[in-house]
Order: sequence, then structure tokens, then C-alpha cells
Amino acid sequence: MATPEEFEAAAARSKELTAKPDNATLLKLYSLYKQGSEGDVSGDRPGGFDFKAIAKYDAWAGQRGKSQDEARQEYVDFVNSLF
Repeated sequence: MATPEEFEAAAARSKELTAKPDNATLLKLYSLYKQGSEGDVSGDRPGGFDFKAIAKYDAWAGQRGKSQDEARQEYVDFVNSLF
């Protein structure tokens, strides 16, 4: 499993990508980071026309039930695969 230090290093490294990733990749990065750092999503799903917030919520909710350790390892592996 990835250590908290490896997780944070991967988060910093993700900001060094030379090209902006597509939306699906960004949502996967976001959801794994949030699951790894905070655990399961909480609160109500955004409503209305805030499509970005809805997409982010749904992506994070898709990680529900995954342990923080597992999410951190997947995040580190995914960031490494982008380089």
C-alpha cells in the first residue's frame, strides 16, 4: 500500500503533467484523491445546473466502499501511468 508520503508526492506530481488530461482522467484523479484523503463521499448530491459539481460528486460516489489505503494505492499507480 502507498504511504501517505507517496500519496502526497503523487498529488504534487499530477500537477506536473505537460498536457491537460481529458475529463474522464481528471474525474478519476479527483475521485481517487478524495476517497484516499477523506473516505466515502458525504452530503447531498448537488442539484440544478452545476454540472461540474454533479460530475465530481458522482465520480467520488463511484468510489464508495473502497478503503482509503486502496484508493491511495490506485491513485499513486494511476498518476504514475500518466507519465
